[in-house]
Amino acid sequence: MNDGRVTIDGNTLPLPELFMVIATQNPVEYHGTYPLPEAQLDRFFLRLKIGYPLPEHEKKIIHEKDLYDRAHKIDSVLSTKEVEELQKTVPEIRIDESLVDYILKIVNATRNSKSVKLGVSPRGTLLLVRAAQAYAVTFGRDYVVPDDIKAVVVPVLSHRIVIDSNLYGFSRINESDGIINELVKKVPVPV
Repeated sequence: MNDGRVTIDGNTLPLPELFMVIATQNPVEYHGTYPLPEAQLDRFFLRLKIGYPLPEHEKKIIHEKDLYDRAHKIDSVLSTKEVEELQKTVPEIRIDESLVDYILKIVNATRNSKSVKLGVSPRGTLLLVRAAQAYAVTFGRDYVVPDDIKAVVVPVLSHRIVIDSNLYGFSRINESDGIINELVKKVPVPV
Protein backbone atom coordinates (compact mmCIF):
# COMPACT_ATOMS: atom_id res chain seq x y z
CA MET A 1 0.00 0.00 0.00
CA ASN A 2 2.99 2.31 0.39
CA ASP A 3 3.28 2.41 -3.39
CA GLY A 4 -0.28 3.71 -3.81
CA ARG A 5 -1.93 0.52 -4.96
CA VAL A 6 -3.40 -2.68 -3.62
CA THR A 7 -3.83 -6.12 -5.18
CA ILE A 8 -7.04 -8.07 -4.56
CA ASP A 9 -7.53 -11.49 -6.15
CA GLY A 10 -4.75 -10.77 -8.64
CA ASN A 11 -6.17 -7.39 -9.69
CA THR A 12 -4.03 -4.34 -8.94
CA LEU A 13 -6.03 -1.24 -8.15
CA PRO A 14 -4.84 2.33 -7.53
CA LEU A 15 -5.54 3.85 -4.14
CA PRO A 16 -6.70 7.43 -3.64
CA GLU A 17 -4.11 9.99 -2.51
CA LEU A 18 -5.67 10.15 0.95
CA PHE A 19 -5.80 6.55 2.06
CA MET A 20 -5.57 5.11 5.55
CA VAL A 21 -5.99 1.62 6.94
CA ILE A 22 -7.25 1.19 10.48
CA ALA A 23 -6.91 -2.34 11.80
CA THR A 24 -8.14 -3.77 15.07
CA GLN A 25 -6.14 -6.15 17.22
CA ASN A 26 -7.56 -8.85 19.46
CA PRO A 27 -5.67 -10.03 22.52
CA VAL A 28 -3.39 -12.90 21.52
CA GLU A 29 -4.83 -15.11 24.27
CA TYR A 30 -8.11 -15.42 22.36
CA HIS A 31 -8.78 -18.77 20.71
CA GLY A 32 -7.94 -18.60 17.01
CA THR A 33 -5.93 -15.39 17.34
CA TYR A 34 -2.30 -15.41 16.27
CA PRO A 35 0.33 -12.69 16.47
CA LEU A 36 1.34 -10.94 13.26
CA PRO A 37 4.91 -11.47 12.05
CA GLU A 38 7.36 -8.70 12.98
CA ALA A 39 7.71 -7.59 9.35
CA GLN A 40 3.96 -6.91 9.15
CA LEU A 41 3.78 -5.18 12.54
CA ASP A 42 6.58 -2.85 11.45
CA ARG A 43 4.40 -1.55 8.61
CA PHE A 44 1.79 -0.07 10.97
CA PHE A 45 2.58 3.57 11.73
CA LEU A 46 0.97 3.66 15.20
CA ARG A 47 -0.65 1.35 17.69
CA LEU A 48 -3.29 3.27 19.59
CA LYS A 49 -5.25 1.88 22.50
CA ILE A 50 -8.82 3.05 22.64
CA GLY A 51 -10.02 0.81 25.46
CA TYR A 52 -13.58 0.31 26.59
CA PRO A 53 -16.11 3.13 26.77
CA LEU A 54 -17.12 4.46 30.18
CA PRO A 55 -20.35 2.84 31.44
CA GLU A 56 -22.37 6.04 30.90
CA HIS A 57 -21.13 6.26 27.28
CA GLU A 58 -21.83 2.59 26.67
CA LYS A 59 -25.36 3.10 27.99
CA LYS A 60 -25.87 5.87 25.41
CA ILE A 61 -24.62 3.49 22.71
CA ILE A 62 -27.13 0.86 23.81
CA HIS A 63 -30.02 3.33 23.62
CA GLU A 64 -28.89 4.99 20.37
CA LYS A 65 -31.48 4.16 17.73
CA ASP A 66 -29.79 5.59 14.63
CA LEU A 67 -26.15 4.85 15.53
CA TYR A 68 -25.18 3.67 12.05
CA ASP A 69 -27.07 6.45 10.26
CA ARG A 70 -25.36 9.09 12.41
CA ALA A 71 -21.93 7.79 11.41
CA HIS A 72 -22.69 8.74 7.80
CA LYS A 73 -23.73 12.26 8.82
CA ILE A 74 -20.50 13.26 10.57
CA ASP A 75 -19.25 16.64 9.35
CA SER A 76 -15.69 16.96 8.07
CA VAL A 77 -13.36 19.08 10.16
CA LEU A 78 -10.82 19.46 7.34
CA SER A 79 -11.15 19.43 3.58
CA THR A 80 -9.17 17.01 1.42
CA LYS A 81 -7.02 19.92 0.27
CA GLU A 82 -6.26 20.92 3.88
CA VAL A 83 -5.20 17.36 4.74
CA GLU A 84 -2.95 17.26 1.67
CA GLU A 85 -1.37 20.58 2.72
CA LEU A 86 -0.74 19.22 6.22
CA GLN A 87 0.87 16.11 4.73
CA LYS A 88 3.26 18.35 2.80
CA THR A 89 3.94 20.50 5.87
CA VAL A 90 4.89 17.72 8.29
CA PRO A 91 8.24 16.71 6.70
CA GLU A 92 9.25 20.40 6.68
CA ILE A 93 8.93 20.73 10.47
CA ARG A 94 12.37 21.43 11.95
CA ILE A 95 13.97 18.90 14.23
CA ASP A 96 17.18 19.92 15.94
CA GLU A 97 20.16 17.61 15.54
CA SER A 98 20.22 17.05 19.31
CA LEU A 99 16.66 15.66 19.05
CA VAL A 100 17.65 13.41 16.16
CA ASP A 101 20.42 12.08 18.42
CA TYR A 102 17.88 11.68 21.24
CA ILE A 103 15.65 9.58 18.96
CA LEU A 104 18.63 7.49 17.85
CA LYS A 105 19.58 6.84 21.48
CA ILE A 106 16.04 5.69 22.27
CA VAL A 107 15.96 3.41 19.23
CA ASN A 108 19.41 2.00 19.98
CA ALA A 109 18.34 1.36 23.57
CA THR A 110 15.68 -1.02 22.19
CA ARG A 111 18.35 -2.80 20.16
CA ASN A 112 20.68 -3.18 23.14
CA SER A 113 18.16 -3.99 25.89
CA LYS A 114 18.32 -7.43 27.49
CA SER A 115 14.51 -7.35 27.67
CA VAL A 116 14.17 -7.01 23.90
CA LYS A 117 14.94 -9.79 21.45
CA LEU A 118 14.40 -7.62 18.36
CA GLY A 119 14.72 -3.84 18.53
CA VAL A 120 13.21 -1.06 16.46
CA SER A 121 13.98 -1.09 12.73
CA PRO A 122 15.20 1.93 10.72
CA ARG A 123 11.61 2.29 9.46
CA GLY A 124 10.54 2.74 13.09
CA THR A 125 13.19 5.42 13.56
CA LEU A 126 11.96 7.36 10.53
CA LEU A 127 8.34 7.07 11.61
CA LEU A 128 9.17 8.29 15.13
CA VAL A 129 10.68 11.42 13.58
CA ARG A 130 7.65 11.90 11.32
CA ALA A 131 5.18 11.36 14.19
CA ALA A 132 7.02 13.91 16.37
CA GLN A 133 6.88 16.40 13.49
CA ALA A 134 3.15 15.77 13.01
CA TYR A 135 2.56 16.16 16.74
CA ALA A 136 4.34 19.53 16.66
CA VAL A 137 2.03 20.66 13.84
CA THR A 138 -1.02 19.92 16.01
CA PHE A 139 0.28 22.57 18.42
CA GLY A 140 0.95 25.10 15.67
CA ARG A 141 4.74 24.83 15.90
CA ASP A 142 7.21 24.57 13.02
CA TYR A 143 9.77 22.77 15.20
CA VAL A 144 9.90 19.63 17.37
CA VAL A 145 10.46 19.71 21.14
CA PRO A 146 11.38 16.73 23.38
CA ASP A 147 7.81 16.45 24.66
CA ASP A 148 6.61 15.80 21.09
CA ILE A 149 8.87 12.76 20.94
CA LYS A 150 7.81 11.56 24.39
CA ALA A 151 4.13 11.90 23.44
CA VAL A 152 4.40 9.62 20.40
CA VAL A 153 7.22 7.23 21.32
CA VAL A 154 5.03 4.45 22.78
CA PRO A 155 2.38 4.42 20.01
CA VAL A 156 5.11 4.46 17.34
CA LEU A 157 7.62 2.02 18.85
CA SER A 158 5.93 -0.41 21.25
CA HIS A 159 4.56 -2.71 18.54
CA ARG A 160 7.93 -2.73 16.74
CA ILE A 161 9.89 -4.55 19.44
CA VAL A 162 9.92 -8.26 20.18
CA ILE A 163 10.18 -8.93 23.89
CA ASP A 164 12.43 -11.72 25.12
CA SER A 165 9.86 -14.40 25.99
CA ASN A 166 12.36 -16.08 28.34
CA LEU A 167 12.12 -13.01 30.58
CA TYR A 168 8.46 -12.09 30.13
CA GLY A 169 6.68 -15.20 28.90
CA PHE A 170 4.38 -14.56 25.97
CA SER A 171 4.70 -10.83 25.24
CA ARG A 172 1.71 -8.62 25.88
CA ILE A 173 0.94 -5.10 24.76
CA ASN A 174 1.36 -3.52 28.20
CA GLU A 175 4.77 -5.13 28.67
CA SER A 176 6.12 -3.63 25.44
CA ASP A 177 4.67 -0.24 26.42
CA GLY A 178 6.37 -0.50 29.80
CA ILE A 179 9.71 -1.46 28.28
CA ILE A 180 9.62 1.50 25.88
CA ASN A 181 8.69 3.85 28.74
CA GLU A 182 11.54 2.53 30.91
CA LEU A 183 14.07 2.85 28.09
CA VAL A 184 12.97 6.43 27.37
CA LYS A 185 13.40 7.34 31.05
CA LYS A 186 17.03 6.17 30.88
CA VAL A 187 17.92 8.34 27.87
CA PRO A 188 18.93 11.89 28.87
CA VAL A 189 16.73 14.57 27.33
CA PRO A 190 18.75 17.19 25.41
CA VAL A 191 18.63 20.72 26.75
